[in-house]
Amino acid sequence: MGSIGSRLQEVKGRIERACRAAGRDENSVTLLAVSKTFDAPAVRQAHAAGQRRFGENYVQEALSKITALADLRAQVEWHLIGPLQSNKTRPVAEAFDWVHSVDRLKVAERLAAQRPPGLPPLQLCLQVNVSGEASKNGVAVGDAPALAAAVAALPREKVRLRGLMAIPEPAPEREAQRAPHRALRELLQAINAQQGLALDTLSMGMSADLEAAVQEGATLVRVGTAIFGSR
Repeated sequence: MGSIGSRLQEVKGRIERACRAAGRDENSVTLLAVSKTFDAPAVRQAHAAGQRRFGENYVQEALSKITALADLRAQVEWHLIGPLQSNKTRPVAEAFDWVHSVDRLKVAERLAAQRPPGLPPLQLCLQVNVSGEASKNGVAVGDAPALAAAVAALPREKVRLRGLMAIPEPAPEREAQRAPHRALRELLQAINAQQGLALDTLSMGMSADLEAAVQEGATLVRVGTAIFGSR
């Protein structure tokens, strides 16, 4: 399988090739290394290989890693990409840089109220249930514009709405993979037009479908297995 560093370079190569194929600037897509279930030393290895942005699904697990890697804090961005219950917002507001999984106004309001003074605004994405799966978290596509308007109106010195995130249903072929990513991009464009917003982030694409996501405009891809190995 190679080292974390070599796998990281392979993933960056995939992103670069996907950007070229889509006629996009290679720097227009950011890689988020999903380190959930991997320990702090694995994150440290990825950092040593040049990775600076890490995604976590579970609040307590992430907080222990953030503490263990406190010496790297100024160089690392921590993104919460897993579900967030409203009773867990305080430690997230205090410790993270981004939250991708906002799907209710209450969660965003609590994050805004609990963001400590002196920290930069917490960057937020709305999680959209773009495939309409009953088992998936996320705001319904039809409800996303109103939620975006409400979150964007929260105090900008505390939280800043940046865009949309989705975890589409897995699909084997490229064309089938592209469809939900296209739907998310079109939703972002519609929200910007309807609400007068300038959302710039599409958090979509994972190890198995990052090429399809890049083709459809992803600005941030979340890759775990292809970097850290199987869970």
